[in-house]
Amino acid sequence: MIVEYIRYRVPDPGEFEAAYQRAVVPLGKSPWCLDYELSKCTEAADTYILRIVWTSEEDHMQGFRRSEFFGEFFTEIRPYVSDIEEMRHYRPVITKA
Repeated sequence: MIVEYIRYRVPDPGEFEAAYQRAVVPLGKSPWCLDYELSKCTEAADTYILRIVWTSEEDHMQGFRRSEFFGEFFTEIRPYVSDIEEMRHYRPVITKA
């Protein structure tokens, strides 16, 4: 399991949230996506964190990114790619049992 975090700072939060409502449909259908969550910062209304739990980094990069699910997903989020401040994979080291 690997966790991807994407941090956005977006100029139009309403449109951004609407786009992600559509984007999570193909994301949720992906066999490599185990979970996802889009969170909005309470201190900065234009800042969001997207957390996606993947089966593995390889499955994300080689499976999802080469699948039809990615095309549908990317169509919705393409306008916000330039608003990404960070996009990285993380391996959990301490978790609540």
